[in-house]
Amino acid sequence: MSQWNRNSSSQQANGRLLQLIIGGIIFIIIIGIISQSCSNSSTMLSSDTVSFDGTGASDASTASGSATSSADQLTVPWDYQVTEGKVGELVAGDMTVLPNNKLLPNDGNYKTGDTIWVIEYMSALMESDDSGKTNVTLTAWQPIKSFKTEALAKADLDKLKFQVKSEVDLVGVYKTTYQGATRQFAVLVLPSGNRLKQPIDEAKYNELKSAKKANVLLEEVHSYQNYDLAYAKFRGWAS
Repeated sequence: MSQWNRNSSSQQANGRLLQLIIGGIIFIIIIGIISQSCSNSSTMLSSDTVSFDGTGASDASTASGSATSSADQLTVPWDYQVTEGKVGELVAGDMTVLPNNKLLPNDGNYKTGDTIWVIEYMSALMESDDSGKTNVTLTAWQPIKSFKTEALAKADLDKLKFQVKSEVDLVGVYKTTYQGATRQFAVLVLPSGNRLKQPIDEAKYNELKSAKKANVLLEEVHSYQNYDLAYAKFRGWAS
């Protein structure tokens, strides 16, 4: 019995020692993990700080500058046209118009194969930068309304696009000479505020060189969605 007690005590001591060793190993591992995590956090914080103070500040400055000098954008009605087409598939209350398979409401109760006339619309995206240069991007033709006859379509078109005589500001006229050839130009201010340069002949140059205003023909194009929105395009000189 005494021998058994001694063996039992020895085993208990060995067990406690083993537990202490295992516990110590686990503690060291946990400390290592925490230390590594803190190190990574510190590195990440340092990296973020550098990015914000250096590259980040530079990026913010560039974005701000870009926003300040970004082009002003304006979408305006640009043109209309009347085209002839045929009714294709009937899709619920709509129809396709051949040959381009454009979809339109079947307001006229057309049947497949009917010949129709369609008003198509084009808009323009105008972008002006700080230097005053204007870039124009035109959209594709988009059908907006169908008619049974060409006459009805043109009557509607004439309400959306027509010519008017107007007096506009004349910035001035000038001449250029290149390789012995002389050319004359006039610079106008359209009602939209855009400046337009037009080639002119010698007679027109002499007529306008001391003028502040000029009589011109403008094509006034109205939006079919908002008639008050219109854009005027130069179409020639008026007498």
